Amino acid sequence: MKNVFLVLFATCWLPIKATAQKPRVIILATGGTIAGKGANPDRAAYEAGKIPIQDLLVAIPTINKLVDVQGEQIASVGSYKITIDIWLKLAKRINEIVTKNEADGIVITHGTDTQEETAYFLSLTTGSTKPVVLTGSMRPSTAISTDGPKNLYDAILVAAAPQSQGKGVILSFNERIYDAKNVTKINTLDVNAFDSPNTGAIGKIHDGQVKYHSQPFYAGPKPFFDISKISTLPKVEIVSMYADASAIPFNALLNEKIDGIVIAGVGNGHYNQAIQEAIQRAKSTKIIIVRSSRVVSGNVEIATEDEFNDVKMNTIAALDHNPQKARILLMLALTLTKDREKIQELFLNY
Repeated sequence: MKNVFLVLFATCWLPIKATAQKPRVIILATGGTIAGKGANPDRAAYEAGKIPIQDLLVAIPTINKLVDVQGEQIASVGSYKITIDIWLKLAKRINEIVTKNEADGIVITHGTDTQEETAYFLSLTTGSTKPVVLTGSMRPSTAISTDGPKNLYDAILVAAAPQSQGKGVILSFNERIYDAKNVTKINTLDVNAFDSPNTGAIGKIHDGQVKYHSQPFYAGPKPFFDISKISTLPKVEIVSMYADASAIPFNALLNEKIDGIVIAGVGNGHYNQAIQEAIQRAKSTKIIIVRSSRVVSGNVEIATEDEFNDVKMNTIAALDHNPQKARILLMLALTLTKDREKIQELFLNY
């Protein structure tokens, strides 16, 4: 038993070492702050996505001793400009890399604003034992104390580490590793910008060593949703709830050609009388409504008895999905079905 423990412990902390056959990692770059360029290194102002991936790799030359790294530029935008088209392009390229065995791991450089959304989308639409690791930075590449090179170096190590196999899509940031489903951005400026409030980090990177202490949400060898023949997704929008909120945004969406609405409710997905009346009107349409919460942690549970009765109101409880991730899952769910009960089941499982 003692020997088994020692072997497992050593595996958890296994560092990447230079070998004759180095691990192969492909970086898919999308821009973001990590590729940002500012006029003054001592000021915060910059333009995102200006530095190509090959130039970013110059800042971490020692990685080439450990890993065979290649870079591809998928997009060059701040992540507030990320589109569904870019998501689909990324997912299809990842699936191609996996199918053709072009790499042992994949890294995606990405802005932090919507990084959690891209990570979750990819976790549902890609499938492989090979790790897919997203990273970025909070300071541009031209800043005095940019965090980009360290985050990129760590992400490549995570993607190349044998113990990352079978972990699916994960996010590596500020020496912590998070799973795609639970991670969210928690700060607008700090370098410690991400956390998973409900579950915590699943691992960490320190001094070239990658360690995991829990298993992430993982799709398995096949994606949950097949997007190989999809060029667009159903239209889903988010409506916020707040004190004395009106139903004007909700009602406006009911008049548009959309497929679903996610309510970023208060508390346990709660909403006021005005929104409740709008939901009642939506019942006569084919628009699917999901109740989520603006609260950073906790679940929106399925309601069966109180005034927010999901069966009675024909709504879906988001459970542990925040509004932006509930939107992603609903878009993908609607490519399969419009049945409320079946979609609720997807929220329970994915």
